[in-house]
Amino acid sequence: MYTIGQDVRAELAEIRAAGLYKHERVLDSAQSARVGVGDAEVLNFCANNYLGLADHPALVDAASKALERWGFGMASVRFICGTQAPHKELEQRLSEFLGTEDTILYSSCFDANGGLFETLLGPEDAVISDELNHASIIDGVRLCKARRARYRNRDMADLEQQLKDTADARHRLIVTDGVFSMDGYLAPLDEICDLADRYRAMVMVDDSHAVGFTGPTGAGTPDAFGVTDRVDVVTGTLGKALGGASGGYVSARGEIVELLRQRSRPYLFSNSLAPSIVAASLAALDLVSASPRLRQRLSDNSALFRSRMAEEGFDLLPGEHPIIPVMIGDAAEAARMADLLLEEGIYVIGFSYPVVPKGKARIRTQMSAAHSAEDIERAVTAFVRARERMRG
Repeated sequence: MYTIGQDVRAELAEIRAAGLYKHERVLDSAQSARVGVGDAEVLNFCANNYLGLADHPALVDAASKALERWGFGMASVRFICGTQAPHKELEQRLSEFLGTEDTILYSSCFDANGGLFETLLGPEDAVISDELNHASIIDGVRLCKARRARYRNRDMADLEQQLKDTADARHRLIVTDGVFSMDGYLAPLDEICDLADRYRAMVMVDDSHAVGFTGPTGAGTPDAFGVTDRVDVVTGTLGKALGGASGGYVSARGEIVELLRQRSRPYLFSNSLAPSIVAASLAALDLVSASPRLRQRLSDNSALFRSRMAEEGFDLLPGEHPIIPVMIGDAAEAARMADLLLEEGIYVIGFSYPVVPKGKARIRTQMSAAHSAEDIERAVTAFVRARERMRG
């Protein structure tokens, strides 16, 4: 007999009462810098479409041709009959781009993080994780039997203390996001690697919000900090800057990737990536590698938005990343401002507790290379109007 319904309905009512219910707005267009929402076309400042590739003609063409050549789906996992030549090509290309020895594809970065720690670490080992790491890292660490320690966000003194406290572990793995998505802050990978060298630990970076546009070649935060050869494991996604579809990967030392192919459960028991996604991801890497133009435009757009919003007196978290949080403070006010901005033609989302600390509610804006200077000026004007409307 079904008995849980009343409890579920009560929990949903609590979520709504707390102002935490997540409404899903339906887009009437392709993902882009401008999207259709209902009867209106609005400027999109909340997607992870950093390089504007989600609807890029080159990616759409590559995906279409792959459908004709390789079919719609694999209907199999990799080790049975789910591996095609493009899967191996993409893994090789990602390794070359990231400067690693080998790469293994997953259906998402959530699965990549979910399949890494359990495979690599045992009860004799220790995981030392930044307190603001992504939920997929937290869940992945929970699946493994290693001892768990946390250090305060980007606090190197606390990290060093955790390394001292786990000195008896067989292997220690320091785990961090390359970019913390709620703040746009970069992890200090040079300092982390220095501590790892001093205390004989390994380093793992989830670089989902950096690969494609951060660093001299766009290869992410290890590239930006000059520590590519000192980071042992990089995980990431194909669902943000590299086309915005789906798929993830672990890119690491060769023996680690080889072990993951043998033991990582999300890899072994999930269907292979669709050929169209693989082909489009290869096209995305071609675009990113061929020219810094998209990366430069994204950087210019981010700097322009920061400058103009600061001129208008908005409270922004400092930084250079295209994630630019506009701090509001009160959760209800953040939600209200997001609604007003949509009325002004700007699509953004308010974030509040428990996603961010209490009293730190914000509008998290995200720039794209697909935005024009006029788009950014229009967004700033909309923020000013929304603030005036809130003040009455």
